[in-house]
Amino acid sequence: MNEIIAVKDQTIVKPGGDVVASMADAFKGELLSAVNSSQGTLVIDLDGVGMVDSVGIGVIIAAYNSLSQSNRQLKVINVAQDIYDLFSTMRLNRRFTVEAAA
Repeated sequence: MNEIIAVKDQTIVKPGGDVVASMADAFKGELLSAVNSSQGTLVIDLDGVGMVDSVGIGVIIAAYNSLSQSNRQLKVINVAQDIYDLFSTMRLNRRFTVEAAA
């Protein structure tokens, strides 16, 4: 279950599970809704997420593209090491902020 929290000038979205094809449509809808109904930075908190597949990456990139059209930023935080390594290999960390879990 996804959780969306508005805090000051940012909106935090917590997927609550793996970001994979089986949940991608619902997650994409909620992300785009958060993009359209908020201002400032969109934060995707991947705490507890153990897997992001190619479809999930596509959803995150679509959110980034929507945000960048209005000069807004995307941050992906609490990223498990394997997922962080994948984002780095794909150089996504050059497009938006990616912070590894502590």
